[in-house]
Amino acid sequence: MSRVEITLEGAEFLWPDDAASGPGPGTLTIRDGRFAEGPAPRRVDLTGFLVLPGMVDAHGDGFEHHLAPRRGALTDPATGLPAAEAELAASGVTTAMLAQFLSWEGGMRGPEFAARLLAALERVRDSLATDLRVQLRLETTCLDLYPALGDMVARHGIGYVVFNDHVPHAALAAGKRPPRLTGQALKAGRSPEAHLALLHRLHGNLARVPAALDALAAGLVARGVRLGSHDDSTAAEWRAAHARGSRIAEFPETMAAAEAARAAGCAVVMGAPNLVRGGSHKGNAGAREMVAAGLVTALASDYHAPSLARAAFALVDEGICDLGAAWHLVSRGPALMLGLGDRGALRAGLRADLTLIEPVSRRVMATISGGRVSYLTGAAAARFMGGARGRASAP
Repeated sequence: MSRVEITLEGAEFLWPDDAASGPGPGTLTIRDGRFAEGPAPRRVDLTGFLVLPGMVDAHGDGFEHHLAPRRGALTDPATGLPAAEAELAASGVTTAMLAQFLSWEGGMRGPEFAARLLAALERVRDSLATDLRVQLRLETTCLDLYPALGDMVARHGIGYVVFNDHVPHAALAAGKRPPRLTGQALKAGRSPEAHLALLHRLHGNLARVPAALDALAAGLVARGVRLGSHDDSTAAEWRAAHARGSRIAEFPETMAAAEAARAAGCAVVMGAPNLVRGGSHKGNAGAREMVAAGLVTALASDYHAPSLARAAFALVDEGICDLGAAWHLVSRGPALMLGLGDRGALRAGLRADLTLIEPVSRRVMATISGGRVSYLTGAAAARFMGGARGRASAP
């Protein structure tokens, strides 16, 4: 896939040094996959458009919808990954962490599928413009999966691991039938009885988890892997995760947990759909109030990639922050959190990642990732193909 060599002009650019005052004029050159100094032989007039840094999605599992035509029909992941990339590119995402479970849930969230996904991504990665990476999410009560996780990290160079525990411990401890049991069982290809027995076995592992997880986390940290916690509901839960090596708090359920993470100098990730909806669908703390309180380091797509851009503009519309600060939460902020300092800003020398926005509709009209065009449509396509100049019009 070839890279473009062009100079973009006429647009309003969100420059890193002027982010607080909003987008401004200038020119931006792309050469050899990076932003560069000096003009290129070909110039494209983007008058009427906004040029913003490409978005970095720190956690998304929406890709699952592209990898199976229906429940249980798991085809070769390599055939679905280009479709997942297309959705991300059309949403303005240039780097994406695919959040892949290692879980008792089975199916697409089981270890066998995780291994297939990682192998498939290695086969197709060079044909994709978007930088797709994998975050492994380990269900901590699945002690028998700890060795598999270590093998995957070593074999595929996984740089980010998150620890979850979604076993319904309270219901099991009370002798109650957990909610959604039958649906979960069918999704995993088990009978409800077998699924319930499995949950009881995992619940019985609780006493063994801390020591096993301490050892696993220490080994991962020694390899340079970033660790994250997930759905912390109390400050004490976060502090336990932090002591184990976690430096990223994903989707904390309470302000107290988020405040504890930020007090420790660690990152906090919240879901963009939560912010767009105006609150958590589970009744947890809202992303908007956390952003307003200065607690959020990054917004992530979670299960809906288009929500990333919508969330950033919602923050502007609500007067919570300006566009520079809002866009930082979907670009440079998550990039730095993930150790990807080479992207997330329109600066010479950085990876040429950008998204082109029509400012009235706020629709993504073009995405360039690493100097490669990953998405292009409408009036923007006409400009890049040498069409008429003039102001962009809303589709």
